[in-house]
Amino acid sequence: MTGTMDVSHASGTTASRGGGPRREAAVSAEVRAERAARARVVATDLAARGVAGVAVDWVDNAGVCRVKTFPIRRLEHVAAWGVGASPVFDVFLADDSITETSWSGGPVGDLRLVPDLDRVVVSAAQPGWAWAPGDRLAQDGTAHPLCTRGFARRMQAEAARRGLALRAGFEVEWVVARAGSADEPPVVAAEGPAYGMQRVVECADYLRDLLAAFAAQDMAVLQLHPEYTAGQFEVSLAPEDGVGAADTAMAVRHTVRAVSARHGLRASFAPVVLPGSVGNGGHLHVSLWRDVVNMMQGGDRVHGLTGEAEGFVAGIVDALPGLTAVGAPSAASFLRLVPSRWAGAYRCWGWENREAAVRLITGSVGERATSANVEVKSFDGAANPYAAMGAVIAAGLDGIDRGLSLPPETHGNPEGTGAERLPASLEDAADAFERCGVLAAAMGPELHGAITAVRRAEGARFPGATAEEIVAATRWRF
Repeated sequence: MTGTMDVSHASGTTASRGGGPRREAAVSAEVRAERAARARVVATDLAARGVAGVAVDWVDNAGVCRVKTFPIRRLEHVAAWGVGASPVFDVFLADDSITETSWSGGPVGDLRLVPDLDRVVVSAAQPGWAWAPGDRLAQDGTAHPLCTRGFARRMQAEAARRGLALRAGFEVEWVVARAGSADEPPVVAAEGPAYGMQRVVECADYLRDLLAAFAAQDMAVLQLHPEYTAGQFEVSLAPEDGVGAADTAMAVRHTVRAVSARHGLRASFAPVVLPGSVGNGGHLHVSLWRDVVNMMQGGDRVHGLTGEAEGFVAGIVDALPGLTAVGAPSAASFLRLVPSRWAGAYRCWGWENREAAVRLITGSVGERATSANVEVKSFDGAANPYAAMGAVIAAGLDGIDRGLSLPPETHGNPEGTGAERLPASLEDAADAFERCGVLAAAMGPELHGAITAVRRAEGARFPGATAEEIVAATRWRF
């Protein structure tokens, strides 16, 4: 089942210009009845397909996916009323320790986790299970201001208010290893060369089962291929709206993990899995559309951008230091975000430049109307995709509002050109994020404050740690 949730009855919020959700009235009995009625139909279909349990998840501010599950007979009630989830998860760290802010932390309070019935996926590799992304709501049904899925939806709605639409998608990279002790260095499942057919042959059955699972789940795969690091693969799927793209990124991870487990393997999406190696990126591709026209092509600005598209890309480039704390949220992220590894370690942009943090992609002549987009390369596999999506949209819209123009283009490797290095540590990224007014305004003080607190607490976990120690502590958390 695919589609986009109807925001009017899903979250009880509207976009608030200037940050954070605007509170509305509590959810009515009629709305709850509508949710329950829809859930009855969905539950009947799921039961007929052999589903016994539903997993509803969300991604916390450390980038870890958390979950609640329930039997299929409970779907009607959960759709209407949600399932309980403590707000303390807003300040969980990747190792399950807890920090706090003025709005979050401690044992008091509760939220309701409500599944998006339009995004339910029946797992092809976990028989009897279905998955759905969840929205975290207050107990009266109004928006929880720290729900990152709600934040991404608000930013998407803000773009729509201006007559703009986003088409987006994440590249998902992972390293697959032989199952073993979490305390031991992983033994990768394939030793073949980067991008090499040998690696496909070594893992042919595994990759075939992945493709079959994606197809059974109606997920439109564009490509699946070996990546640079030993045992590393990447999958890209067709673009969707912003929230849908983040949902799909999580569904991809669940599918990869499930297929890996059935083959006696483990998958890691962590920024770095093997110390000293190229890490797992979480590159975000976005294109800007108005009236079904892709504004990333056909314009009179550099490389065919329209004026609004240039402002959008310029806003992203301008906010890159603050965006780093959103898209590179782990101490391990900064073992990946280094020069000359195509990780996007510099605050610059360039046409088809894979070393720049922002890569402008025009596509082949003849298909640019559908394929032109911009790629944010500095994000990695630890990022919360909803927070990343919302933050990039907010930065891009700010660039349009301010009429920003792109700085001079970077041709080739930016190292040694005077280009500004992005934050090189989690502490520096947190500083940049805390100073970033556009993200603070878009997120609201609660979410912005929680992300800041989590980044600072994550940075404090590793004083004087070696790369090996950081990688070992984070390898199986993402």
